Amino acid sequence: MLQFGQIMNAVPTSGNSIRAAFSYCAQQVRSYDYHHYLCLLLLPTSMRKAAFAFRAFNVEIARAMDVTSDPSVGLMRLLWWQEAIDKIFAKKLIEQPVARALSAVISEHKISKQWLKRSVEARINDANKDESYIPASIADLEKYAEDTVSTILYLTLQAGGIQSTAADHAASHIGKANGLLLLLKSLPYHAGRTGRIPYIPAQVAEKHGLLVTENGRSEIRMDYLNEQLSDAVFEVASVALAHLRKAQELASTVPAGAVPVLLPAVAAQVLFDSLDRSHFDVFDPRLGRGVLGVSPLWYQLKLKWHSWRNNY
Repeated sequence: MLQFGQIMNAVPTSGNSIRAAFSYCAQQVRSYDYHHYLCLLLLPTSMRKAAFAFRAFNVEIARAMDVTSDPSVGLMRLLWWQEAIDKIFAKKLIEQPVARALSAVISEHKISKQWLKRSVEARINDANKDESYIPASIADLEKYAEDTVSTILYLTLQAGGIQSTAADHAASHIGKANGLLLLLKSLPYHAGRTGRIPYIPAQVAEKHGLLVTENGRSEIRMDYLNEQLSDAVFEVASVALAHLRKAQELASTVPAGAVPVLLPAVAAQVLFDSLDRSHFDVFDPRLGRGVLGVSPLWYQLKLKWHSWRNNY
C-alpha cells in the first residue's frame, strides 16, 4: 500500500517538469478558485507564475478537509503540507507539482516562510476543532481570514518585489473582507455536510436569537430561511464591507505596481452586492450562479475596468 506521502507525490506532472508544475497550478486555480483565477490573468506576466503557485497552494490546503469523508485523512494532508514547506525552504525536492512550483518561486524571489506556515497552520487549527465549535466573536473570524486569505496577498506582493506598508495594510483589509464573505457564502455547503452552521460567531448568533444551548453545548439554529439568520449574516458582512472601504481609502497611497495584486477587492465588492441582492439569505440559490452570484462576463468586465483604471 502506498504511504500518504507517496500518494501526495503521485500527482502527474508530465515528466515532472517545472513548466508542467506551473501549468498544473493554473489548472487547479481555474477549477477550484475561478474568481481569483480571473484576477490573476490581469497581473503583469512577471508576477503571474508566482501568484498561481501561491493560489494553487491555497487551493490544496483549503480543500484538504473536503476531498475526503474521513477528517483524519484531511488533517494528514494539511500536516503533509506543513512539513513540505520546511522541506521546500531546505531546498529538498518534492515530487508534487504545487510543491515544485513553490520551490521554483522561492528560489527566484525573496519569500517569507512565515506566511506559508501561518496559512497552513490556521487550516490545521481549524481542522482540529471539535465539530460543535462556534467562534466566539467576529474578531476570531477576522483572524482566520487574515491568516488564510491576506497571507496569499502578502506572498504575491513579496514575489513582485513590492515593499509598501500601505499595500500591506490594504492587503490585510482585502483579505479579511474576502475571507469573511467567502465564509458566509460557504455556510450552505457546511450545513449540508455537517448539519451545522459553523461560521456565525456566538456573540452575533446570541444577539439575533440564533444560539441554542442544550446539555452545556451551544449551537446555531438551523432555521435556514428565518430573518434572524439573515440579520446575523448582514452583521458579519458589514464588517467585511468596512474592511473593504478601509482598503479603498488607502488606494491613493498604494504603489501603482501593487494595484493588480489587490484586484480581489473587486471580488469582495461583487460578493457583498450579491449577498445584498439576496437580502443576506445565504441559502438563496442565486449566490451559487455564475461567479460570486453574477454572470462570468459581467465579473470579467468589472475586473478589466478596474485594471484599466489601475484601481481596486
